[in-house]
Amino acid sequence: MINDFYRDKKVLITGHTGFKGSWMCRVLLNAGAYVSGYALKPAEGPALYNMAGMLAVDSHIGDVCDLNHLMEVFDEVQPEIVIHMAAQPLVRESYKDPVGTYNTNVMGTVNVLECVRTHKSVRSFVNVTTDKVYLNKEWEWGYRENEELNGYDPYSNSKSCSELVTQCYKNSFFNEMKDREIAISTMRAGNVIGGGDFAKDRIIPDCVRAALKGEDITVRNPYSTRPYQHVLEPVMAYLMVAMRQYEEPRLAGNYNIGPDDGDCLTTGNIVELFCNKWNDIDPNANMKWINASEENAPHEANFLKLDCSRIKNTFGWKPAWDIGTAIEKTVLWTVIYAGKGDIPACMDMQIKDYLSALYP
Repeated sequence: MINDFYRDKKVLITGHTGFKGSWMCRVLLNAGAYVSGYALKPAEGPALYNMAGMLAVDSHIGDVCDLNHLMEVFDEVQPEIVIHMAAQPLVRESYKDPVGTYNTNVMGTVNVLECVRTHKSVRSFVNVTTDKVYLNKEWEWGYRENEELNGYDPYSNSKSCSELVTQCYKNSFFNEMKDREIAISTMRAGNVIGGGDFAKDRIIPDCVRAALKGEDITVRNPYSTRPYQHVLEPVMAYLMVAMRQYEEPRLAGNYNIGPDDGDCLTTGNIVELFCNKWNDIDPNANMKWINASEENAPHEANFLKLDCSRIKNTFGWKPAWDIGTAIEKTVLWTVIYAGKGDIPACMDMQIKDYLSALYP
């Protein structure tokens, strides 16, 4: 269904050189879309985008804070669908550089929305935010889309602001347009894992780096609970919502995207799963982890969970892979990477497996 729709569609992705963006580009290339991207250069060191076979992507290197350059790219591409993922995505980095985080995550969103507003080609827009946009009350049930937005740290709060900016543009401009109808949604995803994530201060990349070095994994907060999911879950959900609201604009809205309740695990549980999967493949590895809790660490939410009833009821969506499968796919990707194997072929096979599970 997704492949049929996206064939020959013009799709512009901001943040296409990042982890999620690279997987999305690969999905869209397989579907036969015309894929354009606007983002900073891939990160130094290992970067999924550089190894994922992206020659067919119309790639534009730039900063979403540069409105004039972004406008020029929109003028050239004339996209039908825009998916905004460019962001400063790390909580700890936001404490080090709050001004840069707000510039990118808030004014970057303003700039993208301004380009969408001024280009008649655009019919569907999805702003990707995070589960951390909610005022976290550390309760044990999932947050719903009508809960208060007020992230605690600069990253989370800047994403709350990005949500408010999007709603403001909808109310102030898009709802009043006479010459066209633009469907706009925001999507709040949980923690994602998968092959090719090399970011610092993320638990699965930390696991991967330790495994490749043959070292024990150090875990700074093993008791925090997060809604972990494979990266293909939100990527496919973003594309599904962008597609459905393109066809039926009334479906546009705010949507959580996360795992089922049983896959909201502590960080310690996730690391234990990773160790078990890695040891299954290499029994000589003897992977294990160490509790390295930091007494004066920057604040991060301890318990976070999403209620995904809205996206399930509106679109009939449900997760295709449980957390065990997500960890297994991540480990298998890493083994192929460590052996200098064919990364594009590995990604294509995992995309095919995911679609088979999603549409059995």
